[in-house]
Amino acid sequence: MEEWLENTLSEGLRRDLAAWRSQYPWEGTRALPSPVYRYHGREIFEAAVAALLAGEHLLLVGPKATGKNVLAENLAAAFARPMFNVSLHINTDAAYLIGTDTFRAGEVQFRPGPVYESAAVGGFCAFDEINMARNEALAVLHSLLDHRRLLEVPGSGQLAVHPAARFLATMNEGYAGTRELNEALASRFLVLRLPPLDETGLAALLGDALPQLSNEGREVLVALFLALTEKSRAGEISSRAVDLRGLLAAVRLIARGVAPWRALTMGLIDKCIEAEERELAGDVLALYVTQEMSAQLFFA
Repeated sequence: MEEWLENTLSEGLRRDLAAWRSQYPWEGTRALPSPVYRYHGREIFEAAVAALLAGEHLLLVGPKATGKNVLAENLAAAFARPMFNVSLHINTDAAYLIGTDTFRAGEVQFRPGPVYESAAVGGFCAFDEINMARNEALAVLHSLLDHRRLLEVPGSGQLAVHPAARFLATMNEGYAGTRELNEALASRFLVLRLPPLDETGLAALLGDALPQLSNEGREVLVALFLALTEKSRAGEISSRAVDLRGLLAAVRLIARGVAPWRALTMGLIDKCIEAEERELAGDVLALYVTQEMSAQLFFA
C-alpha cells in the first residue's frame, strides 16, 4: 500500500496523510482492510483523499464497473482505519443502522449497528447503494454527517462521533429499485463522479488481480469488456453483461482450465436475461474469443 501511495499521491497529500494517521493511530481489534485491487485513477483518488483529510464525507457516483467499492476500500486502507460496510435496501431501518436493544445473558443489552460502531471507534463506514434505502430510514444520519457530528441513539442519548470517523456512500443513478436521494442528505456529502474504466485502467486492474495473465490474454479481455460496454452505452444490450466481477471470476475459471469461451459465457454473456440480448452479447464474445481457443493463451 505504501509504495502504491507514493506513486499515486502528491508529496503534499502524502505528508498530510501521514500526519493524520499519526494523529489518529488505529489501536482497536478490528482488522484493517487489505484491498485485493487498487483503484487506478490518480486524479479521483487524490481528490477523495483531500476531501477526507478536510473532514468531509463522500458520495461516489457512477455506473457499473467504475470501481466505487474498490475506491472506498482503498481509501480506508490508505487512512489505516477499519471498514464497516452497510448494504442498503428498501427494508433498511434506523434500528439496523444505529442498533437496538436485545435480550442477552438474562438482561436487556444494546446491540450496536454498523453506523454506531463506526462513529464510536472512528471507522470508515460505506453505505452501498444509498439510493436503494428509504429516505426516512436515512434521516437519522443528518446530525451525524453535518457539523454537529452527533448520533441520536433512542433511549441512550447522544453519541459524539469520533474525529477520525468518515462516511462514504456509493450510488448508481437510474437503476431499477433506486430512488432520488433526499436533498438534505445529499447536501452532507461531497460528490465524486467516477468515470468508466478505460483501456489503461482495466488492463492495470486485471494485472493486479491476476499477475500471471499473459499480455495477449489481457489484451483480449480488455477489448472484449470495452466492446460490451460500448454496446451497453448504445442501448443494444443491458448493463448485465458489463460485469467486472463476472469478468474477474471468468478469468479465475480459465486459470482452472475451463475453456475461455465457456468461462466468459458464464461470467458475462449468460447474465443477460432475454435470449435476443444473450445472442447479441454472444456475437461480441465471438469476435474476440472462439470456442476452440485454449486456456493456455491467457496465462504465461
